[in-house]
Amino acid sequence: MHTKNKLKIFNDPIYGFITIPNSLIFELIEHRYFQRLRRITQMGLSYLVYPGAHHTRFHHALGSMHLMQNVVRILRFKGVTISEDEENALLIAILLHDIGHGPFSHAMEHSIVKGVSHEEISLLFMQKLNTEFNSNLTLAIKVFKGKYHRKFMCQLISSQLDMDRSDYLKRDSFYTGVSEGNINSAHLITMLNVVEDELVVEEKGIYSVERFLTARRLMYWQVYLHKTSLVAEQLMIRVLQRAKELTLKGATLITSKALLYFLKNEITHDTFNDFTLETYANLDDFDIISAMKEWQIHDDFVLSNLCQMIINRDLLKIEIKNDQINNDKLNKHITNLMHKYNVTNYEASFFVFKGEVTNQAYQLNNQNINILFNTGKVIDIVDASDHLNLKVLSKPVTKYYICYPKDKL
Repeated sequence: MHTKNKLKIFNDPIYGFITIPNSLIFELIEHRYFQRLRRITQMGLSYLVYPGAHHTRFHHALGSMHLMQNVVRILRFKGVTISEDEENALLIAILLHDIGHGPFSHAMEHSIVKGVSHEEISLLFMQKLNTEFNSNLTLAIKVFKGKYHRKFMCQLISSQLDMDRSDYLKRDSFYTGVSEGNINSAHLITMLNVVEDELVVEEKGIYSVERFLTARRLMYWQVYLHKTSLVAEQLMIRVLQRAKELTLKGATLITSKALLYFLKNEITHDTFNDFTLETYANLDDFDIISAMKEWQIHDDFVLSNLCQMIINRDLLKIEIKNDQINNDKLNKHITNLMHKYNVTNYEASFFVFKGEVTNQAYQLNNQNINILFNTGKVIDIVDASDHLNLKVLSKPVTKYYICYPKDKL
């Protein structure tokens, strides 16, 4: 393990100076597993819509840790006892909460790594680091898994008002230029408290919570579920699916060793061993981009066209509707494509497909955001707020989309 400890401060465009509190956290940041996050974009292919959205998971993890430092300080000021070990566990858990993310956000989870979520891979990384760092991450892992007896600590890591969301909404708003997501995270944190071991927001912070939930809804429709980002991610998923199909059939694809491993092997819970984890640690956005630049001139009609679409930002046309897409419309586009390019129905399905997206800014009965009134009464935000929109925000809204080629591929 390294013994150097020179860098104590990061200069962040959102919060200013972020202080590294101790040598253990500094060594975790220095570790190659964490440094990999510099090469994983926070918002996947959203930069095809918002050119400034090139910030990384590394940025986000540090920002989340900074917010957690502020939370600990404020809760202690309000009389909540948090030991030094518990503080360290909170900081480590939030710092490493996204360490398992693959290239381009969730694309890998839906293509070449089946049924293994980034949260599960984050846990595997944390367990490996715990071995390297003499079991100093044991408590952090317990908090990360939601198994620690102090519930509010687990809520700070994963809930509807956790430090993950508090950072990414503000950060993504900044880098995309979408001002609707610019929440007042500092005020929200100042209003936090603990009642009967659960996280609450003091009555004075009710309007900040309302804005937080409204911002979340707007950011999802305007940014995260933007139709261009949506179709780009679907194309990325299909690129990786097609590349895996071809590789398993014996085709030779130019790619990095790390990516080739995931194309050649069926990766599931049962096969995700130490070697797989080490190989995964060598995989980042650059592997995928470099591969697609090579694959865009591949002989396979499907793979080459999908890659050209992403590389040149010449994407499929996408229509988003409030009602389900008629199968006749889907089949019509598939038939046209089959005749025009002499491809099979299966090959055409890579370019013509439908799906749905759901946006629910607030989930009732799932780690609710509770408001603490001056009387001592604790009420759910939906019942406590006079903002009529909050009841609407707690209902899921589903929209349906169809994607198909423009005039020609």
